[in-house]
Amino acid sequence: MILRLQNLFCLFLVISFLFSCQNKDTSNRDHLVFRYNESANITSLDPAFARTQSNIWACNQLFNGLVRLDDSLNIQPDIAKSWEISEDGLEYSFVLRKNVKFHESELFGQTKTRTVNATDFEYSFGRLLDEKVASPGGWILQNVASFSAQNDSVFSIKLKTPFPAFLGLLSMKYASVVPLELKDNPTYEFRSHPIGTGPFHFKLWEDNIKLVLRKNPLYFEKDENGVQLPYLEAVAISFLPDKQSGFLSFIQGKSDFVSGLDPSYKDEIITSTGELQSKYQASVNMTSGAYLNTEYLGFQMDNPNSILKDKRIRQALNYGFDRAQMVKYLRNGMGSPATSGIIPKGLPSFNGQVGYDYQPQKSKALIESYLKENNIKEVPEIVLSTNASYVDIAEYLQREWQKIGLNVSVDVNPPSTLRQAISTGKVSFFRASWIADYPDAENYLSLFYSKNFAPNGPNYTHFKNDTFDNLYEQSLITVNTKERQRLYQKMDSIVISEAPVIPLFYDKVVRFTGKNIQNTGINPLNLLNLKRVRKTQ
Repeated sequence: MILRLQNLFCLFLVISFLFSCQNKDTSNRDHLVFRYNESANITSLDPAFARTQSNIWACNQLFNGLVRLDDSLNIQPDIAKSWEISEDGLEYSFVLRKNVKFHESELFGQTKTRTVNATDFEYSFGRLLDEKVASPGGWILQNVASFSAQNDSVFSIKLKTPFPAFLGLLSMKYASVVPLELKDNPTYEFRSHPIGTGPFHFKLWEDNIKLVLRKNPLYFEKDENGVQLPYLEAVAISFLPDKQSGFLSFIQGKSDFVSGLDPSYKDEIITSTGELQSKYQASVNMTSGAYLNTEYLGFQMDNPNSILKDKRIRQALNYGFDRAQMVKYLRNGMGSPATSGIIPKGLPSFNGQVGYDYQPQKSKALIESYLKENNIKEVPEIVLSTNASYVDIAEYLQREWQKIGLNVSVDVNPPSTLRQAISTGKVSFFRASWIADYPDAENYLSLFYSKNFAPNGPNYTHFKNDTFDNLYEQSLITVNTKERQRLYQKMDSIVISEAPVIPLFYDKVVRFTGKNIQNTGINPLNLLNLKRVRKTQ
């Protein structure tokens, strides 16, 4: 009996020692895991559905395309090591690297992986246009006449008309390469078990709980010293829907990164003048910069029963609040008042000569004209649909518009519900934003091209204007940069005049990291790139 107890005691010591070693090893490797919270959730890891920022961020760790953008928004080689463009701007020929391999997967049989070739790109682009896939990204190929693999290493694209911003379009995650083997495996769950070429590969995803990506040992890129990227061993993404909870997780050291400002914590982390609060200066780094993001409110233009069909009401709402005061007090100065159209600062086509400033008397006059013409005493209630992150701004607008005689109620929806309602035209007045996918003003103007009606394109307002459409189509074939910018500004003027949207503010990128995090970078597209991130102990 004593001997048996001694044996059990020895076994207990061995197990305790092993667990101790395991915990110590886990602790020692924590600096190789980058953690962040995604409050907006992730709906798909398939790049064909990389429409929202949350999806784009995850897909950017998993996939590569022909080209990519650096932090200065310059086009750089990615899987294509070089390319040539014909003199007429219609033909693009990409030469692929020969050392890019897909993540290991059962789809490749015993070899587990293989090298990417031009046929994979041919399949990937065709998949974007496949009605059965129903990708929201098919619009990036609307000007493409044909594409084909010339051989394993050369992929060619022919355009219908010249489009100087085309390489920027190809930098989007929609244009990522996926393996041809998916064609013969239609039941494969690519949404939740992606196979890419990126610096990290898929490991685990529990919807609404956590997503884990692991270092890709086959990744083709190396740093300047010949060290293979990425430096991190893993990326762990949590899904706390409450942004304040996500922020608290960061402050407690449970996550490494927070992007953007939310009303629930903005006054806690920054001062009223936009500086980092003193109590966090020893433990937190704050980085900010220009952001190609216009925050706006949109109107559903083809709703025949809405009073918002009348341009006077839309213009009255535009004139009826002070954007500068809104940015100062509700955004702590993080952003610029959108008094100059839909194209944001930071793009050459920005036009400071158009836009709406604060003119409450003009708002009242427009409303009075509407009431008199329709022989009514007051404008019916208007419903503004938004999400919890913008309730403070919505309530500010509600109060300001009440002063000019407009009764606006605020309908708060979960982000995913609101996105779906906007896409399907079920809300007549909604909060939205547009983050540029590539550095060209065509990005923003595509929101108003009639052939881009949602859900098959980004025209969520269903705005239709023949003059605008003609100018838009003309800009697509205009190679001269200055002339194209002149056309962009004309289109921006039409949008402002017809008022299918209310531009609110041009945003700023704001990122917070722990002092032990390096190289997260910052860029005007707010794209998260983790392949060069280092995390010290």
